[in-house]
Amino acid sequence: MNAEEPGLPRSRQANERLHALVPGGAHTYAKGDDQYPENLAPVISHGSGAHVWDVDGNRYIEYGSGLRSVSLGHAHPRVTEAVRRQLDRGSNFVRPSVVEVEAAERFLATVPTAEMVKFAKNGSDATTAAVRLARAATGRSRVAVCADHPFFSVDDWFIGTTPMSAGVPAETDELTVAFPYGDLAATEELLVRYRDEVACLILEPATHTEPPPGYLAGLRALADRHGCVLVFDEMITGFRWSEAGAQGLYGVVPDLSTFGKALGNGFAVSALAGRRELMERGGLRHPGERVFLLSTTHGAETHALAAAMAVQATYVEEGVTARLHALGERLAAGVREAAAGMGVGDHVVVRGRASNLVFATLDENRRPSQEYRTLFLRRLLAGGVLAPSFVVSGALSEADVDRTVDVVAQACAVYRKALDAADPTPWMGGRAVKPVFRRLA
Repeated sequence: MNAEEPGLPRSRQANERLHALVPGGAHTYAKGDDQYPENLAPVISHGSGAHVWDVDGNRYIEYGSGLRSVSLGHAHPRVTEAVRRQLDRGSNFVRPSVVEVEAAERFLATVPTAEMVKFAKNGSDATTAAVRLARAATGRSRVAVCADHPFFSVDDWFIGTTPMSAGVPAETDELTVAFPYGDLAATEELLVRYRDEVACLILEPATHTEPPPGYLAGLRALADRHGCVLVFDEMITGFRWSEAGAQGLYGVVPDLSTFGKALGNGFAVSALAGRRELMERGGLRHPGERVFLLSTTHGAETHALAAAMAVQATYVEEGVTARLHALGERLAAGVREAAAGMGVGDHVVVRGRASNLVFATLDENRRPSQEYRTLFLRRLLAGGVLAPSFVVSGALSEADVDRTVDVVAQACAVYRKALDAADPTPWMGGRAVKPVFRRLA
């Protein structure tokens, strides 16, 4: 791509077609063209490994692949071959396929802290099923979510707490309360305030920072003491922290946990897993009231479960998590050095675990800035780097990472000019990118 002329005429036309037919122009808000600089939102033609090509013929080194779902790289041969083998055998039947048994056995061997598992198609279904199960098991209505985590579900119990709450009854919103990550005292205060009302605590067990020493164990003890269900949302931490998720790395066992994203390497599969005593309430072998846990027509498509099994085997046999960490550490070190070298080390900031890096763009007063993010993204795109985050995939080469660092250095040089002018506008090329969660379009 020409660094001075990153025009995308075919992508622009495709985006217009998308907006005419699809609300928001994308099927996931985080993929919307409002998340990219004006007229610089590439529409993808295809991908291979760590690279994607847009409909204009430009090739990019890609980060954050599929919103963290494609952790092995696009069209990974082991995964695609497993899928291909199933396609000729049928994908969905009127009774369970033997693949469902094999997939459950493989998952529970990979995540041994869980005793039962049920598969679905997306993360929201799994987290909402966990909330419903917790409410049924405790007889309580309130849900306590971690306030520092950006997303749990498209369903009302969570979306009602965001700025995009239109259409969610206030009565539903009032049943969700929030607690801060890392603060056991504040969480206990919340549980005391709503004594015997909170059905579950739901959180990502780790975030862009490591959990404080003893925090997860302390949360486990709080949940036990106050009789609520502890739910770990492992959509992101699953596989990227360890094959068994953050619970496997930190040694704290939740009552329920949810997995997705990396589980299928881009194929649609998610999982709700947990203690048999709880999970069986959604089954047929218990004496109590039945819980409508998860019942999805496509939740056990054979090819998606085959993909999940291939992903798990690849992670375990090839040490993928360690590779993700090594690549992330190389990238983080390079970006920090490049930013410091251009005098913007306090403004372009890399954060997070090496396997799950994000970046912050800060203005001259070191406040988060969508305008400076726009400038930064524009220069990355001009250099052939598509990076809404710096989340790595296992398909990246060291040469890809080094090339990315070179492009970041060029972007930081422009960033320095904008800081010196105290105005990024001349380098933005149009309107600023926007946060996903906002009240007005």
